[in-house]
Amino acid sequence: MAEPIAKFMSQETTVNLANCDREPIHIPGSIQPHAILMVLTEPDLVVQQITNNVASAISGGAASCLNRPLSELVESRDLDYLRRKVLPRELDEAPHYLPGMRFMGHATEFEAIVHRYQGALILELEHWPHDETAVHEEIYGSLKATLSQLDRMPTLESFCQKAAEQVKEFTGFDRVMVYRFAEDDSGHVIAEARRSDLESYLGLHYPAADIPRQARELFKRSQLRLNPDVRYQPVPLVPALRPDTHQPLDMSFCITRSMSPIHAEYLQNMGVHASMSISIVVNDRLWGLFACHHYSPRYVSHGTRMACEFLAHTLSLQVAGKEAADQHTYAEALHREHHALVAELNAAPSLPEALRCPPEGMIGGIQATGAALLFNHQVQLYGITPDEASIRKLAARLGNEVEEAVWSTDRLGERFPDLAESCAAASGTLSVRLSKQAEAYLFWFRQEETQTVNWAGEPAKAVTLGPHGDRLTPRKSFALWQETVKGRSRPWLTCEYDAARQLRQSILEHFVRHTEQLVRLNADLQERNSQLDSFAYVASHDLKEPLRGIRNYSQFLMEDFGDDLAEEAKGYTRTVMRLADRMEMLLDSLLHYSRLSRQEIQNTAVDLNECVADALEFLVSRVQESGLRITIPRPLPIVQGDSDRLCELFTNLISNAIKYNDKPVPEVLVTFETSADGTTCELQVRDNGIGIAPEHRNIVFQIFKRLHGRNEYGGGIGAGLTIVRKIVERHGGNIWIDSVSGVSTTFSFTLPVASPHAP
Repeated sequence: MAEPIAKFMSQETTVNLANCDREPIHIPGSIQPHAILMVLTEPDLVVQQITNNVASAISGGAASCLNRPLSELVESRDLDYLRRKVLPRELDEAPHYLPGMRFMGHATEFEAIVHRYQGALILELEHWPHDETAVHEEIYGSLKATLSQLDRMPTLESFCQKAAEQVKEFTGFDRVMVYRFAEDDSGHVIAEARRSDLESYLGLHYPAADIPRQARELFKRSQLRLNPDVRYQPVPLVPALRPDTHQPLDMSFCITRSMSPIHAEYLQNMGVHASMSISIVVNDRLWGLFACHHYSPRYVSHGTRMACEFLAHTLSLQVAGKEAADQHTYAEALHREHHALVAELNAAPSLPEALRCPPEGMIGGIQATGAALLFNHQVQLYGITPDEASIRKLAARLGNEVEEAVWSTDRLGERFPDLAESCAAASGTLSVRLSKQAEAYLFWFRQEETQTVNWAGEPAKAVTLGPHGDRLTPRKSFALWQETVKGRSRPWLTCEYDAARQLRQSILEHFVRHTEQLVRLNADLQERNSQLDSFAYVASHDLKEPLRGIRNYSQFLMEDFGDDLAEEAKGYTRTVMRLADRMEMLLDSLLHYSRLSRQEIQNTAVDLNECVADALEFLVSRVQESGLRITIPRPLPIVQGDSDRLCELFTNLISNAIKYNDKPVPEVLVTFETSADGTTCELQVRDNGIGIAPEHRNIVFQIFKRLHGRNEYGGGIGAGLTIVRKIVERHGGNIWIDSVSGVSTTFSFTLPVASPHAP
């Protein structure tokens, strides 16, 4: 390795798995010898770096190519195509295949690929001289047949097996494995197509350390990786560092970059001469790999590679669908159980009564060995569960350490070692938090299911030094090694997680409806409030006229007789004017609040995305001055209501997020959840401000109540949140606060979802 590159790579002296996990494989400083790599400036396309094996195509080698334009090195026809057809495209982090390219005066045609990354244009030129070991596949016919056969596979297991067989047939590799990652990043061979005389790896597990973290990240970013001969000698870049940045070239998206010496040794220990990997990425997560092995050198041409990348993209899209199809029947049963439970919620006198387990089942139909409900300081147990004290401890730990409202694990003892003994009856749990204000949880539990895992060699076996100095040498034994795994339950499925989330939403809606019933029982109180609103309206409206008179006559006094007044008298007069101004502001706010109670709410379909946009436009100067960063992860829903009032609601909440904030950059996050029946939605507006103490969370909704001094945090009269609550209530919703002092405040409120036929 070149000395300038070496200083950027950590040289560990202690041999442990961390060595491998920290290896900077994205900056190897070299490539595989079948290729030539150039780093070019734009728009002049001058060579900044080049691999020194260019001497095979250009007399004078690397030294003669540096600082020369590409037009002096390659055929003009090829350069013209590159300039006109390729460079105008979006090439950032996206390698683009080119037609063949030739160096001037050189008969060899190179397969070319180009991309941009970190300000560099990187051109890779590949030529495999041993044509008898190269794959030249008829692309479109083979790809069409492959996709057609995959479409007919009914389950994920059969889908992956057929995919492995088709990729093997398509590429001609001796072995093709579908390698799936678990939550802990260990891998499991779930499908395999191989040459008949080879030992099977089907069913084997590999520890997470076999594919380190940074390698998994590169697999996710770069979909295809080919190593036609793992016993190659790397070819370094000249110069070793980029002249413009004096840093190593980041080769994360380079197809021909040198592979890790550790990984090369790993493959050699397996007897592999050539390898290719195709990433399967589902929902932005590396779900798995097609790992292709060949036991002699093997090159795959660009045409076949393009087809493989298209195939990988298609597979990534279909894997999620196949997983969902495998769970479809169970998911339908969970849906039926959910409807039955919602009916029980409406009929039962209390939540514990509604959630009683059926004689031969579990709450919500979720397959579990036990369940528990912690509600109103009481614990209800069903089936095989930890004891009551352990349930309370678990709820306390989740409340302090887990943000998610719905959370699951299949190894509770590993997640909370101090609870392992007390929760021995529950190796797995699926939990639903019903409230943040009080400990209220619904749990499902699963007992331990002892498993026998077949590892490719003993995963915990001590490692030894290898031929690369103080570097980790992978295990040299791939014989089957079995381990009995305890302390784990059967994993929770996505459909079970979704069922728990829907049940939580239904329970929350049940409480909202129960609250509405209580409101109807207090009709007399509502009437009195209405009378008070009328009085406030009349009083504030009628008081404004004499108040303006006081303000105006004070102004006249200062203008006409100011020179005759003593300084003390002038001070008194200014105080009268200032107090009159403040009184007018209070009356305006009171009048506005009263009008909210009296005016008819417009009942139209309102796009909340437009409301937020209007609020930001109204606050544009304050947003720009503060540098507010607002995040809306997905489009907000269409609700039924009054667009002007809802814009005012968001204006007040965003204004408060800016005003009551001590962070360098104020932040606002707007999210929502729609109810199971689709009639209401719960919106959350979360800031990163100063927070609200628990004892003040009701006070802030009272009119003219400020928690801070009159001139602190930009002043104000304390009516904004009162108006926000009134707007929500006029729309038939509720509003509440979750806050952590000094960290954040979340305003959550419910609104009716617009019907499909709303105007």
